[in-house]
Amino acid sequence: MNALPLEEVLVSGDGSHFQVIAVGEMFADMSRVKKQQAIYAPLMGYIADNRIHALSIKAYTPQEWARDRKLNGF
Repeated sequence: MNALPLEEVLVSGDGSHFQVIAVGEMFADMSRVKKQQAIYAPLMGYIADNRIHALSIKAYTPQEWARDRKLNGF
């Protein structure tokens, strides 16, 4: 959260498997791959030493999140 300018981050998981929902205006003009790379970058140390083994990422702009959170029941 401190490494990126995000408005909201939701993290769930068990042990070394995590799901991340990241919300930030920084994602506005990024491709899906670039969004994931932006989230992975500050976590690479944790991935390299296996503290994070699996990571599922969903990245949204605030507008996308406002729309999708209603659809997904958040």
